[in-house]
Amino acid sequence: MKTLADFNFKDKKALIRVDFNVPLDENFHVTDATRIEAAKPTIDKILADGGSVILMSHLGRPKGVEAKYSLKHILSTASEILGVSVKFAENCIGEPAQTAAANLKAGEVLLLENLRFHNEEEAGDVAFSKELASLGDIYVNDAFGTAHRAHASTTIIAQFFPNHKCFGMLLAREIESLNRVLKNSEKPVTAVLGGSKVSSKITVIENILDKVNHMIIGGGMTFTFVKALGGKIGDSICEDDKQELALEILRLAKEKGVQIHIPVDVVAADAFSNDAKTQVVDVNNIPDGWQGLDAGPKSLENFKKVILESKTILWNGPLGVFEMPSFANGTIELGNYIAGATANGAFSLVGGGDSVSAVKQFGLEEKMSYVSTGGGAMLEMLEGRTLPGIAAILD
Repeated sequence: MKTLADFNFKDKKALIRVDFNVPLDENFHVTDATRIEAAKPTIDKILADGGSVILMSHLGRPKGVEAKYSLKHILSTASEILGVSVKFAENCIGEPAQTAAANLKAGEVLLLENLRFHNEEEAGDVAFSKELASLGDIYVNDAFGTAHRAHASTTIIAQFFPNHKCFGMLLAREIESLNRVLKNSEKPVTAVLGGSKVSSKITVIENILDKVNHMIIGGGMTFTFVKALGGKIGDSICEDDKQELALEILRLAKEKGVQIHIPVDVVAADAFSNDAKTQVVDVNNIPDGWQGLDAGPKSLENFKKVILESKTILWNGPLGVFEMPSFANGTIELGNYIAGATANGAFSLVGGGDSVSAVKQFGLEEKMSYVSTGGGAMLEMLEGRTLPGIAAILD
């Protein structure tokens, strides 16, 4: 696996695919700069070597050129974080990009305009990729969030740098962290899978059953399992057409010696509202008109024991509707248990949009071994797929 350490960037122009698809407010100010901060170590290394940096990214889902999706909105934030006055090219190809790249000196950083202003980016167009490639000497992919897309700037471009391509620090860490769970894990390994649907996690479950010792099932998908096993779930969310699948997962897990842990009690509410009436009930006996919205105290005690005995922990998906304070306790407590296990030497990987939001919201991010930046990309790796953006560098 070629990384930044394999190259000296002195007097070289590094063309880096970053993921600067950051949220902006109505005045186009960056509201969360995590993704820009995540790319800083890679950029710092190249500049320290005496190289220059050309950054390419997308922002949003523009239909052609749309001013609100211009990357110039993030220039001041990027300059502040990188500690360099970042230059800007009004286009990612053509004369503006060529001139700006040609004039770039060692120690300087150039940001190209939004790649997705061109349809060729998502189409993986070869000519467009070649034009982007002409701007730099070494190609660096540091955008894990888009590594599962075979787009021009993430995958196709790599063919124009047969011996001069590598992973940036962020992408290398993502791959190493996932491999620590999927390939080189210290046992016991526990996967915590939450969220509302079994159907969105089924391929993940199938792929990781051979790699884990324990699987904690939480969130809305709990009730598909409970109903399949004959429990009464009241008005709780349920995928009725996935009950057979739930039973099949339980059968497979038993066959493979994997212990599945499902909540035994839940915090039930009489409406999907933070202000609803609540009661703690047995997961198999939720009254009609009530729905389970968080894990109950007995469930959390069970989960705590499993987590604290684990050496490797993967967390993907919350245990309840944590966006509502009344139903956030299960997710917060789970986060605290994982933080405790991590402090005791376990390796913890958190990934998938909602889990990442939760650890940030509850101040747990620094207490985890690694928090993944790529939701869809991470899920695809957990499903056992080879991501095109990663394959293109390894090729």
